[in-house]
Amino acid sequence: MVKVDPTVDLVVYGREECHLCEQIIQSLKAYQARWSFDFQVIDIDADPELASRYNDKIPVLMSLSSQKEICRHYLDTAALDDYLANFR
Repeated sequence: MVKVDPTVDLVVYGREECHLCEQIIQSLKAYQARWSFDFQVIDIDADPELASRYNDKIPVLMSLSSQKEICRHYLDTAALDDYLANFR
């Protein structure tokens, strides 16, 4: 497992009863065996601004600090590897 800086701030924007959201969350949990990182899940339906911004784009994996979108709809492992490599 590759350890990364603990300040990595990944978030999944999604909603309940979203099969793609569940898939990306499960994929991220499995991927944590390769890279040591944490992430949080934010329900866009709890915030009207997020719901408006991400309604048809979810799930979206982002870095909160940089506001950089890493991937959407499915886990792009190459994009996530590139992002996490910056924090080794």
